[in-house]
This record gives sequence, C-alpha cells and structure tokens, in this order.
Amino acid sequence: MSLFGNLFTLIVVVILVIILLSSAIKIVPEYERAVLFRLGRLVGLKGPGLIFIIPIVDRIIRTSLRIIVFDVAPQEVITRDNVTCKVNAVLYYRVVSADKAIVNVENYHEATNQLAQTTLRSVVGTAELDELLSQREKLNQTIQHIVDEATDPWGIKVIAVEIKDVVLPSEMTRAIARQAEAERGRRAAIIQAEGEQQASEKLAEASAILSATEGGLTLRLLRSISEVANAPNTTKILTC
Repeated sequence: MSLFGNLFTLIVVVILVIILLSSAIKIVPEYERAVLFRLGRLVGLKGPGLIFIIPIVDRIIRTSLRIIVFDVAPQEVITRDNVTCKVNAVLYYRVVSADKAIVNVENYHEATNQLAQTTLRSVVGTAELDELLSQREKLNQTIQHIVDEATDPWGIKVIAVEIKDVVLPSEMTRAIARQAEAERGRRAAIIQAEGEQQASEKLAEASAILSATEGGLTLRLLRSISEVANAPNTTKILTC
C-alpha cells in the first residue's frame, strides 16, 4: 500500500510539473509580440521565440504586428457643394508599439476604425463633388495624415487610406452623364471647326500660289479634267 501511495504521489507531482511548465513556457511567432504584466503592472514586451513567465503571477497579451486591412463602412456625406453621397474607404494600418496599443486604448482596432469613419466624413465634407471624383489621392493623403497623427499615442501606424467607392443619387448620375455628353459634343464641334479653318487656310495658300504662277490655273484645270475623266462615274463637262 505504501508503494502504491508513493507511486500515486509521484504521478501527481509529474502532472503538476508538466502543467506548470506548460504555463510557464510560451512560444511567440515572429509576427507577434507578448505584452507582459506582472501582478497587474506592465513589465515590457517579450518575443519573438521562446519566453518564460511565472504562472499565476504573470499574464501576457499577444498582439499582431502585421498590417491590418479594414473596410471602413459606407458613410453618408454632404459635400461642400451640397451633394449627398455615400463614400467608403479601405484602411491599412499596423501596430508598431504593442505596449501602447494595449495600455493606452481599450480596443485599438475599434478605436482606429471609428476615428477613420469620422475623419472620412469630415474631410469629404470639405471637398466639392468634382474634387472627390477627380482628386481622390489628395483626399486620401489628408485622411491618412489626420488618422495617423491621432493614433500615434496608441502605437498605431497608418500605412494608407484609399477611398474606394463613391455612390451618387440617381438624378445626380444622370446629370453628370448629360454634362459629359454635352462636353463631348462641344469638343467635337471645336475639332471640326479647327479642321475647317486649317483646310481653308491651306486652300487659300494654294490659290495664292496658283494665281501668282503663270499658267498655274490652267495646269490645275487640266489636272482636274484628267481626274474627272478617270473617275468611274459618267460626267459631262461644259466649257465656255
């Protein structure tokens, strides 16, 4: 009975040692950092690789350092020229200081998302519709700068902000289509007028040269008669 009791005690001790070792040994991947708290106080960052902690006394929070891609929900915005539209964007950011991201803000992902939404509304609201459609890169940089500066105390680095879609009301879409069609018609008329002007200038230059050259008009007449005679159509020429 004593031998059995010793064996049971040994098994229990071995199991407890295994449990303690499994709790004390942690493996942190290259793309993560472990924020270590000891009795509630911040100790620092651990990892990557194999780390050791004191069970019960220490607690770690893992934080990814990889770039996070997040779709900012569509925001209803009124532009500076009073056009109502819906705008959404894509946010690229990463954690550069895991301890700040855990200690300085309760939920850095949600906080960054909410900040991006409000910044998107405010920046787009200061732009006109034409600027929103044709100068997105400028607006992207403005939003990125504002969000990056605001999230810096949280240990967040905003890599980029890209406005993805701009949804306009149906009546505004039709108005833009009519405007584009009118613009194409205007450009076509200008090109045709410029072509006619250049052609008339060349004809005037040719006429002046022929008039100044002795027998030039007669040679041009004979050439025209030859061209008409070689044409497949039946043509009658009357001369006086």
